[in-house]
Amino acid sequence: MRILGVIPARFASTRFPGKPLHLIAGKPLVQHVVEQCRKSRSLADVIVATDDLRIARAIESFVTVAFTRDDHPSGTDRIAEVADRLHADAYVNIQGDEPLMDPQVIDAVAARLGSAGMSTAATPLRQVEDLNNPNVVKVVIGADDHALYFSRRTIPFLRDHADAPPQVQMQAFPFYRHLGIYGYGRDVLLQIVRLPPSPLELAERLEQLRPLENGIRIAVARVDHEGIGVDHPSDVARVEALLSRAKE
Repeated sequence: MRILGVIPARFASTRFPGKPLHLIAGKPLVQHVVEQCRKSRSLADVIVATDDLRIARAIESFVTVAFTRDDHPSGTDRIAEVADRLHADAYVNIQGDEPLMDPQVIDAVAARLGSAGMSTAATPLRQVEDLNNPNVVKVVIGADDHALYFSRRTIPFLRDHADAPPQVQMQAFPFYRHLGIYGYGRDVLLQIVRLPPSPLELAERLEQLRPLENGIRIAVARVDHEGIGVDHPSDVARVEALLSRAKE
């Protein structure tokens, strides 16, 4: 199976304009992501999908760039435009703001595509402050390792511990945090972007609910990876410190 890794990269971030090109330990953020992706054993090639010439010109010397439209409502739509031009059996959508992305997570998501049309990853939720944080998406996983539902709310609802502190709830049930990485078989990817935004997707503002609501099953790779994203300029120092420790 030929699998392409695709990294969407937008310049116009509301909280951090120009984020993909921000220097972290002397390299643009997106270059760190590219280098981590190239350590994956599953990807035939790595592509950066961008709608901004500044990004394209800054990175074209070390990675293949796919210049895409600027009106895509989601990363999935941007990946689908790439798929129209660059043929592969499957694609893995890797967030462009995780310079410490674990290549083994990419491989785990890619491996699930052998028996599923779409895949993603989840990790045990360990931080108490994340349990009720709507920016930390939770996923409920079935016995067959497929997603049952994704939500910004805490799911499942623990009836017998509803009034208990978060620490007690986390001891009572193994909550999972969704990681924003997706694998798609080519046909499934192109099917998803032909579907209109679904009611659940619009309610939760979670694009993965569109395929789920339309009967497309999502295989979940359970991994041990916290994920360190760069959402704001204040995150840069923390990531640089972690990169420095990794070299020691």
